[in-house]
Amino acid sequence: MARPDIPGVIAPPPLIYLGFLFAGWGLVELAGRPEAIEAGLGWLSAGFNLAVDVRRGVALTLIIGGLLLDGMAAGLFRRRGTAVEPWKPSTVLIDEGPYRFSRNPIYVGFAITYVGLAIAMDSWIALLLLLPCLVVVDRFVIRREERYLAAKFGAPYEAYRARVRRWL
Repeated sequence: MARPDIPGVIAPPPLIYLGFLFAGWGLVELAGRPEAIEAGLGWLSAGFNLAVDVRRGVALTLIIGGLLLDGMAAGLFRRRGTAVEPWKPSTVLIDEGPYRFSRNPIYVGFAITYVGLAIAMDSWIALLLLLPCLVVVDRFVIRREERYLAAKFGAPYEAYRARVRRWL
């Protein structure tokens, strides 16, 4: 039986990022409850101690920047006629635009947006959860995509991979 023409990622990457972000939000909410405060866990709900206007400005800048990077990178897929979704077959190897600097600019954009949302939520716990989130994305999404692209595009992909970093 032939293998399907997809990378086999564990979940849609936006859902992975949102899952970790919501886990951070949930931990902050739980830590702010009276019983958690009485148990000495109230410090988990502490924020960044930034003025609201500063926090909102930084958050908005990061969210917009991340979304613009995602839109630019995804737009290249659409213009070149290949699927941006990792659960659909890739028909073209993209190595232009932001893909000249990162093999995964969409995931970099998601991470930038995540940082902005964590700051907007005033949650350093959510921000810290970005690290395990990136490990999950790296191990169970990117590595599978890279194996798939190497098998599908061969030497051109290997040359691209040797020339361009995975993240930044």
